[in-house]
Amino acid sequence: MIWDIYGHDAASTLLKEHTQEDKLRHAYLLTGPQGVGRRSLALAFIKALNCPNPPGAGMFCGVCPTCRQIDLQAFPDLTVITAEEGHKDIRIDQIRSLQHSLVLSPYQARYRVALILDFQKVTVGASNALLKTLEEPPPKAVLILTADAQESLLPTIASRCEVLRLRPMRVSEAEQILIQHKGLNAVDARLLAHVSSGRLGTALRLYNDPNALTFRTRRFDDLPDLLAGSRRERFAYVDGLFKHNRSGRDEISDVIGLWLGFWRDVLISTSSADMPLVNIDREKLIQKTAEKVDFQSAHHVVVSLEQGLRDLDVYVNTRLLAENLLLEWPRVFI
Repeated sequence: MIWDIYGHDAASTLLKEHTQEDKLRHAYLLTGPQGVGRRSLALAFIKALNCPNPPGAGMFCGVCPTCRQIDLQAFPDLTVITAEEGHKDIRIDQIRSLQHSLVLSPYQARYRVALILDFQKVTVGASNALLKTLEEPPPKAVLILTADAQESLLPTIASRCEVLRLRPMRVSEAEQILIQHKGLNAVDARLLAHVSSGRLGTALRLYNDPNALTFRTRRFDDLPDLLAGSRRERFAYVDGLFKHNRSGRDEISDVIGLWLGFWRDVLISTSSADMPLVNIDREKLIQKTAEKVDFQSAHHVVVSLEQGLRDLDVYVNTRLLAENLLLEWPRVFI
């Protein structure tokens, strides 16, 4: 383990070597699913590049003002770019502003670093604008992009970056790390390792956010009535989701994600596949549902929910989307 980063030894080792000036690249692309640790690894690399008091080559102290500011993403020589509130995309004006800052000399560190999160959300214009910087990088500047997959980016962008693919760790491995290194009890660790599918960042976010776990519990408690509900009752349920949130987009995204996880577990159960369930605390409900539906029905619901999440990204009517998704469900009496 390097830099207190778990499950990504190969990537951490490579980046540690790249803190040497003769090996440092001007751009890096970290890919993997949300919650897998892309941002944590990027920030560790940035600290290793700029810590003024490293305990060893390619390391960082973690306690100096520089390291603490980088952890807070408030370091003068670090620019963090993400989609701004009210926008679903990273826009060209954000990239142009970044380009103006990157040509400046570092204020107090060895390198000026740009961290662009979820680069798959970039507009075509912004992507083309960044390409010019990647082709002619400023001296003493390092760009780090994160994305869900290399295929989500223009090939010309990815080809100019050092690409590191991060994958979730095995569920059993994540469970042990949560117990031995993060101080969780065995019950919580097992549940969160499964719910996060081995994504340690997601597991810790859920553990540290009681509201997120309460939200999950409440929505899963609703499932038996929702599965057996009539069309009118399902419409009423959607109405309740919007009662305290006029747009409902973020909440609907979370709800659809939970529905999708449940129906994927049902699909696994109907196929008798040798795969671990995600929602192990709801195994009885999953098994009972799997006994009442066939593989094709479960697969149809999974496909519709996956499409529903994609549709949210293009700003469809969220209420209508949720209603239509529920109409795709078979009626199941548990």
